[in-house]
Amino acid sequence: MTAVTETLSVHLVTLGCARNEVDSEELAARLENGGFRLVEDPENADAVMVNTCGFVETAKKDSVDTLLAAADLKGEGRTRAVVAVGCLAERYGNELAESLPEADGVLSFDDYVGVAERLQAILAGERHTAHVPRDRRKLLPLSPIARSGAVGAAGIPGHATTPDLPAGLAPASGPRSFRRRLDGGPTAPLKLASGCDRRCAFCAIPSFRGAYVSRPPADVVAEAAWLADEGVREVFLVSENSSSYGKDLADIRLLEKLLGRLSAVDALEWIRVSYLQPAEMRPGLVEVMATTPKVLPYFDLSFQHASGPLLRRMRRFGDAESFLELISSIRALAPQAGIRSNVICGFPGETDADVELLCSFLTDAGLDAIGVFGYSDEDGTEAATLSGHLSTDEIEARRGHVADLADELVGQRAEERVGERLVVMIEESDEDVVGRGPHQGPEVDGSTRLVGTGVERVTVGSFVEAVVMGSEGVDLIAEPVTPPGGPGGGTC
Repeated sequence: MTAVTETLSVHLVTLGCARNEVDSEELAARLENGGFRLVEDPENADAVMVNTCGFVETAKKDSVDTLLAAADLKGEGRTRAVVAVGCLAERYGNELAESLPEADGVLSFDDYVGVAERLQAILAGERHTAHVPRDRRKLLPLSPIARSGAVGAAGIPGHATTPDLPAGLAPASGPRSFRRRLDGGPTAPLKLASGCDRRCAFCAIPSFRGAYVSRPPADVVAEAAWLADEGVREVFLVSENSSSYGKDLADIRLLEKLLGRLSAVDALEWIRVSYLQPAEMRPGLVEVMATTPKVLPYFDLSFQHASGPLLRRMRRFGDAESFLELISSIRALAPQAGIRSNVICGFPGETDADVELLCSFLTDAGLDAIGVFGYSDEDGTEAATLSGHLSTDEIEARRGHVADLADELVGQRAEERVGERLVVMIEESDEDVVGRGPHQGPEVDGSTRLVGTGVERVTVGSFVEAVVMGSEGVDLIAEPVTPPGGPGGGTC
């Protein structure tokens, strides 16, 4: 009689940004294709895999704490192994493995193509030797145009395709990506590219994510169509720098063309672009984003500061005047456009006058969402070696001052939207009916709560035209223009 071997199970934890969410869905597909069963409860898993974030100190701490919490499950039930993947794992490799013996494996991006085999070996008791970190920018040619023929898909999460995946793991025809949806909601991130060629003084991401590589347009469109077939109504285009899309494919205006092709995917309703570099925003791209059907007039612009001299010190471009001109050009085409940004306080050499200039810029800009971060040194970055470092207390004081102003400003911007008509995509329909308007990106830009007769009949994934009646901080309160219909209704 042949013994029955129980299928091994794995629980995936995703930390960090939307790009990591896409990577986790690639890992999920590879693990499932390799014989693993995905489970939602870590206590029911043979292995817990944590897709870590290694961006800043707080994210690193959260990743380590999550790995330690998962390790606590070992010996108490079914869990036998905890494995780290993602940015923190890639960035620190053997150093992380040595400092965190509670983790049974630290895998590199290069391990993703064989992740099921790696995890099976770890569960079988084999010791995994963690990689020695390297500068991944050096793995591809310096010239972007020379990269397309040299890309090794195994080492770039989200870029591998295969002609023979089982049904349900990727698009039914055309280029097929490794991907298994882990979230059944109406919104899904879709990776445009990986890596970054910019050399911002404060950022370590290019060293462990590598040089900039665009995904071929056919791959992106095919995956978007598959996501639409899976019930997705909004695709959120993500990368380290979306405005550079196509520069390594000999067409710096390829994003404009891609947005037109994505707009033609029937079942999609919304297309949202993220991670745009202000210095790369050309008039043609602004126009396409502001006027193409289904493409939301949503501009996620990474300003980082408003002081020209300080931005040069950060190895970035622009200043308050040029940024305000860009914002003005956007609103000339799309007055209701959503514009968000992040800024850094306390960068080495920042003066009181720089902070005042930043505050003045934010006041004039009228942004819908503002992320405010305090500077911290990152291993291997130029900024860590600069003179003019401020004390931790001073950095936090400046961050707190700007953050308080930002909260006030985005609240005022929300109030200005009272009386506007907007379409709301519904994401929750339990005690409250909550969704997002076109100017509200997933998770970070606030939400819109529907009130009024019949809203309890609105379904998740539907689109409701509504009038903004009020605001609560950055969040909006809106009432449907036409009361939703009977059970199962709700799309306007």
